[in-house]
Amino acid sequence: MIQLYIGNKNYSSWSMRPWVLLRQAGIVFEEVRVRFDSFEAGSEFKRTVGAVSPTGKVPVLVDGELVVWDTLAIAEYLAETYPEKQLWPEDKAARARARSVCAEMHSGFTALRGACPMNIEASLPDTGALLWRDKAAVRADVQRLIEMWTGLLTQYGGPMLFGQFTIADAYFAPVCMRLTTYGLPVPPHIAAYVDRVRALPGVNAWIADALAEQDFRAFEEPYRLTR
Repeated sequence: MIQLYIGNKNYSSWSMRPWVLLRQAGIVFEEVRVRFDSFEAGSEFKRTVGAVSPTGKVPVLVDGELVVWDTLAIAEYLAETYPEKQLWPEDKAARARARSVCAEMHSGFTALRGACPMNIEASLPDTGALLWRDKAAVRADVQRLIEMWTGLLTQYGGPMLFGQFTIADAYFAPVCMRLTTYGLPVPPHIAAYVDRVRALPGVNAWIADALAEQDFRAFEEPYRLTR
């Protein structure tokens, strides 16, 4: 059985992407959760993940002797292994566009990711309001998301970015969590898409598990002392 190594569900946005993809697609897998203790070389997290991945980071997919340690590579491997799941859009042009927006998320939106780390349990609208006021780069990242999602929802008709659920929706699921946690302002049709993503069974299951963790990690929460 495929194994997926992940970190804390409340915080690990990179882990969320392939987990949601697997769960939403109905692909059976074994979850191996490795608790964030620290990211120092001698930490239990680094020792455990480093035993299976050369990068010592999550997520990591293990399928027999094969180890895949990048989220896009994991998504591509799953799409090739389970073609019947149609994880990418069927249309060639749509598929290319889906890969493009996933690659953009993979390497971009650094201001939003840096200023608004994923924290599903938290509600931080005051922090979000300050960031929105003071961080032009965060506003620019959100505007790019609005433009991207609006174009895709208009062209492909919704309810997901490319009509039906694809890798792209799994890829942007952590962004939906950030927009909710920090109360960042988006127009109603974008807020509705965020709600639809959060309601997906795979995403909803991840959220429920994240809320159940109750595992406050101070180094992941520089904006508050306790939960």
